[in-house]
Amino acid sequence: MLVQTQQQTYTPEEYRQLEETAEFRSEYHEGEILPMSGGTINHNRIVGNTYAYLKSALRGKNAAPFMNDLRLWIPRHRRGVYPDVMVIEGQPIFTEGRQDEVLNPLLIVEVLSKSTKGFDREDKFRFYRSIPQLCEYVLIDQYEFLVEQFLKTESGQWLFQDYEGDAATVAFTSVGIEMSMSDIYEGVIFESKIY
Repeated sequence: MLVQTQQQTYTPEEYRQLEETAEFRSEYHEGEILPMSGGTINHNRIVGNTYAYLKSALRGKNAAPFMNDLRLWIPRHRRGVYPDVMVIEGQPIFTEGRQDEVLNPLLIVEVLSKSTKGFDREDKFRFYRSIPQLCEYVLIDQYEFLVEQFLKTESGQWLFQDYEGDAATVAFTSVGIEMSMSDIYEGVIFESKIY
């Protein structure tokens, strides 16, 4: 016998209150609260390497990187998400009355996992494109040397470029920084190899 359960929906305010005291982070998707899955060691290393490199390279400039514990609110799609790394130019613009939820990343970096890569490439990218300040979206594969980049042109079109292989250098165009694959993948293990 199938038992139907009534799905609980939440307002953005209820979600934010729950997040303030939650042991584990969750994302907000139009009234639904979705728990975030845990990451792998490779995922963690790639996020850490990318954040540390951007932090060092942007020191003293008018932009700063943030890691995946700062929430991004996407008003048009009523989404609260935690990008792996994002860069904000100038001062962060916060959701009114909050200090833990920003609205204005210039650059977003997501590390792909088997369970999220389709969502990150399609729906999540569609949600991110509604952010006026966003002009660069970078996807880093954790299973091979592969980085996919989307850059917004002045006319609002998105151009795609990919970087493959351990000798490639990724250009984070929106912030004028280049990062080698060996720096991105430092300490990452592929098929019993450490890079």
